[in-house]
Amino acid sequence: MSLDLSPAPGAAPLGRQVLSQARMESRLMLRNGEQLLLAVVIPLLVLVGGVLAVDRVGLDLDQRPIDVLTPGVLALAIMSTAFTSLAIATGFERRYGVIKRLGASPLPRHGLLLGKIAALLVVEALQVVLIVLVAWFLGWQPSSAGLVEVVAPAALAMLLGTAAFASLGLFVAGVLRAEATLAAANLVYLLLMAGGAVVIPATSYGAFGEVAEWLPSGTLGEALRGALIDGSFDGRAMIVLLAWAAVGTVLTATTFSWE
Repeated sequence: MSLDLSPAPGAAPLGRQVLSQARMESRLMLRNGEQLLLAVVIPLLVLVGGVLAVDRVGLDLDQRPIDVLTPGVLALAIMSTAFTSLAIATGFERRYGVIKRLGASPLPRHGLLLGKIAALLVVEALQVVLIVLVAWFLGWQPSSAGLVEVVAPAALAMLLGTAAFASLGLFVAGVLRAEATLAAANLVYLLLMAGGAVVIPATSYGAFGEVAEWLPSGTLGEALRGALIDGSFDGRAMIVLLAWAAVGTVLTATTFSWE
């Protein structure tokens, strides 16, 4: 019985291509110093520094600082990776022609996007584990409601927040030059971190809090605080995040340039 050793050219199945792309994207994100700074170092500094400094700045919170700050820092980590890191990385990939070359490979363009999304979810999962461990070490106690009542709305908020910020990040990266994307993404990140009600509740911002609640940062923060502090499902926040994701997707689909 003879074996057929003739070559069989052709692309790998789409699932295998996406998985390979996701592995590569994940490694690139985790090896990049700036990405690690945004994804891990800054959120952890905000968490630890916030717990130590909240009493000194006179911030009035309804719950213990660690219980309020942990959901907010989780939201900040999602924003760091899904918006800022993704926008910067994609902007420079456009500049150096990486996306153009991948678009000419057997990997379809929607496969490239699926690979990026999968890589985001991997990095975000690592962020969540690390932040939760540090928060527990600092005495964090999530809601005493049932596991489903806490985890399900928190996971849904994170997924919708990822979709919203990723679509907006791709929009910024698709219309601006790499250097402009770098500046814009970092500027938006700093503004939302300071005044977007992502780390601390919107009620702490006075009258501006009513505006901050409708920003993707404030909406994600409020959704996670509701889930992890009260064990509640914030339907309004979920709808707002879904709306932001839809707006970002439409903007990206109509304006994104692969070159």
